[in-house]
Amino acid sequence: MSGQKDKLKNLKTSSIDRRLSIVKASLLAGTRWATSNATTMFSNEEEKERKRKKALKEQADYLVSEIGKLKGSIVKIGQMMALYGEHFLPEEITQALNTLNNQTMALEWNAIKNHLQNELGDKYYELHIDPEPIGTASLAQVHRAKRISDGLDIVLKVQYPGVANAIDSDMNLFRSMIRLTNMVPQTREFDQWFEEVRDMMHREVNYAVEAATTRRFAKYLQHDTRYIVPEIIDEYCTQQILCMTFEQGVPVNSPVMFSLPQQRRNKLGEASLEIAIRELFEWGEMQTDPNFGNYLVRLGNGEDIPDQIVLLDFGAIRHFDQHLLNVAHNLISAGYHHDLDQMVEAMTGYDFFNNIPASIKPDMAKVFLIATEPFSNKENNPDIPEGVMDEHNRYNWKNSQLHSRVMQRASKSMASRYFSVPPKEFMFISRKFIGAYTFMTVLDAQTNIRKMVTPFLIQPA
Repeated sequence: MSGQKDKLKNLKTSSIDRRLSIVKASLLAGTRWATSNATTMFSNEEEKERKRKKALKEQADYLVSEIGKLKGSIVKIGQMMALYGEHFLPEEITQALNTLNNQTMALEWNAIKNHLQNELGDKYYELHIDPEPIGTASLAQVHRAKRISDGLDIVLKVQYPGVANAIDSDMNLFRSMIRLTNMVPQTREFDQWFEEVRDMMHREVNYAVEAATTRRFAKYLQHDTRYIVPEIIDEYCTQQILCMTFEQGVPVNSPVMFSLPQQRRNKLGEASLEIAIRELFEWGEMQTDPNFGNYLVRLGNGEDIPDQIVLLDFGAIRHFDQHLLNVAHNLISAGYHHDLDQMVEAMTGYDFFNNIPASIKPDMAKVFLIATEPFSNKENNPDIPEGVMDEHNRYNWKNSQLHSRVMQRASKSMASRYFSVPPKEFMFISRKFIGAYTFMTVLDAQTNIRKMVTPFLIQPA
């Protein structure tokens, strides 16, 4: 953790200060962008494109550095735009926004201490709180604590003061920045997505909802020893503090994980994927933030004590309506059977699908068949690359290069001109599965996802 000199004394949540900073930076970036465009007037097309990309990267890097200085909710907005914005933001902008994930400087203890005392009142003195945070983020930081009366180990997720009230003004600032720079096309899809990010931000700071969701998932998984969900401790929860039991574990990408035997890594991978399957097919709600920081692994002994996945964060839960679930189920079912006609038939129910001419749909369906390749098997899918799936239908995620193959096929598809921003719910599901696939790749796990979905797709006679 950084030393005290590297921490912030306070957060600037004044809308006037933040607006002045963003407007100044946006105007400067916009002027530079216009100037760089003017200098390419007499260049050939290839040179224009090279200079345009270079200028866009420079301006995006500059703006992101200015956003990072403000911290708080505007940083979280940028992080969300990077996570879900690849469909409508230029690559140079999403790459720059991704650097915001590294800007997690903590707030000084004195500021946090005063905030805790105001929120907890006399209950503050019932706890021994470690002043050094064990985790920091754009909207909150986490402190480990011990209840003095019985020694219970807990953690306090402390929302930074003022960030919840600054969300709407920060959203407006971010939109102003985008408009002033003229670096992103202003479309209806972008506006809809922007409002979705606003809603997500407000859900992120609603700790009462997160506490209820944590309890709900704990109930879903109460009889499955592969998972650990922290227990909410109500007496120390407030509007801006979420208190739960401290759960020990190691990060997913910890070096110790790579030394585990293949079988143990496979089981952890199966457990991770099964959560996503049950969220989509059984519970109708999904944790849509695939950040590895939301998970820990509590290692067993490889014999009678199993490895367990600790689920830490339930602030980004999305509920899906039955219409979306039916469409998603049908798409996965088509991939399960590796049936082109079934995939074409499943591609309906949203403008994203319905605007594609019938003659072009089969070409796009082939893209989806690659994306759902792990649900198929070698008997019905002769296109699975050699060495990617074994005789037990275990999929080798690391060797598959699945994401890059999907992107390559999509770019070459005759339907590429009809690709628009898909329904936001599909973005959430896609991002969740990409996160799960990445989990498999990092673990170098080989898992049978087909077996997991079979009970939901094949009804008993």
